Amino acid sequence: MKGISESVFLPGVPTGHLAEAEDDFGHIIASLPLGVLAARSADAVRELVSYAGPRGLPVAARGSGHALYGQGQAHGGYVVDMRPLNEVRCTPGDRTLSAGAGASWSEVVRAALVEGLAPPVLPDHLGTSVGGVLSTGGFGATSHRRGLVADWVRDIDVVTGTGTLLTCSRERHRELFDAVLAGLGQCALIVRATLRLLPAPARVRRFRLFHSTPEAYLSDQRRLCRDGRFSHVCGQARPAVGGAWTYAIEAVAPHTAELPAEDVLLIGDLDHDRDTVEIEDLPYEEFLHRPEREERLLRASGEWQRPHPWLSLLLPEDTAAAFVPAVLADPAQRGLRTCGVVQLRPLTGETLRTPLLRRPPADRLCLLTLMRTAPTTDPVAVEELVAANRTVYERALAVGGVLHPVSALPMTPADWRGHFGPVWPDLAHAKDRYDPHHILTRGYGLWP
Repeated sequence: MKGISESVFLPGVPTGHLAEAEDDFGHIIASLPLGVLAARSADAVRELVSYAGPRGLPVAARGSGHALYGQGQAHGGYVVDMRPLNEVRCTPGDRTLSAGAGASWSEVVRAALVEGLAPPVLPDHLGTSVGGVLSTGGFGATSHRRGLVADWVRDIDVVTGTGTLLTCSRERHRELFDAVLAGLGQCALIVRATLRLLPAPARVRRFRLFHSTPEAYLSDQRRLCRDGRFSHVCGQARPAVGGAWTYAIEAVAPHTAELPAEDVLLIGDLDHDRDTVEIEDLPYEEFLHRPEREERLLRASGEWQRPHPWLSLLLPEDTAAAFVPAVLADPAQRGLRTCGVVQLRPLTGETLRTPLLRRPPADRLCLLTLMRTAPTTDPVAVEELVAANRTVYERALAVGGVLHPVSALPMTPADWRGHFGPVWPDLAHAKDRYDPHHILTRGYGLWP
């Protein structure tokens, strides 16, 4: 391949790497890239994009490969494997951490906790990559108080679609900075980020509180968000006997000398079932790594390797008490009872500051995520679940809901224009300026 050095891009990429780039965690969309670049440096990414742009060859970044519907694939183009860009350096003096786009959040946590610090918001799954989470915004169990993972970024190094390497922040190249965070990789590829940190607790006290109705659950969950007694608040709908559902809050308080000795002072005024409450005290690092045990079980059972037609929606909270039970009662969603998880996360609109993160205008929000699997050997079942996602999405639009675009959902350019609404012209302008060849991250389908 002329115009790009053999030391930067090797056409003879090992077949295993190429096969890996043809798939993703969703196991729904397959692609045929021309090759894979192992990104050993930001300059290597810059050189590849400079080559691909004038030739109209698609380029997409891949970290840990957790996309659900081909968003990080590059059919007929090049996938940039960001995992070699995994250096993490913590600067405790100014409470910041610099991480390569391919670093996992587990590596970020490890480096920060050594200094007694942690990112204010972390994704639930620490195996995801820094660049991937920032490009979609990133929610976590502290988002009701702290906003998005992306809201705590100080600056980022990116490679634009013109092959230009830039450092941008709120003070420098602000238009690009705002177009990259939660920007779905449309204007530039993140190669490094500086994150702001806060002091980390040594231990936490974790409560699981169970409710029989969504109304009681949402009322208690909102109360915990409003008064700040817990640092982490999230929850689930869980299958119960007779086709019913139980709603469970997970609430976590830092374990310090100021923690009340009586648990009743933390949860005594809530409307949960007092006979089923679960309480445990554990190190903060152990709490952060809690999903890893579940992942090991899913891998052992084979569930991890199955297709993942997940759907994630932001709803006005006042619609959730009716919307969620109606979705769970839909026959098309019956698989959630046996092969799925239903997450319900409270959010506060005013804390979500990243401009391209689209959300309902209400301040009290609920993030609903339907996390189910489908049989590997039944492509028709997968298609039916993706179609069911579309039905639920359209029902959500009717009550003021908004897609969180980490979902297994086909979207047309017209859908995306509706999704971004008033900020669409800004995104389109930034796209034309920073990726004039429209080669970056085509898997989302934003452009004709």
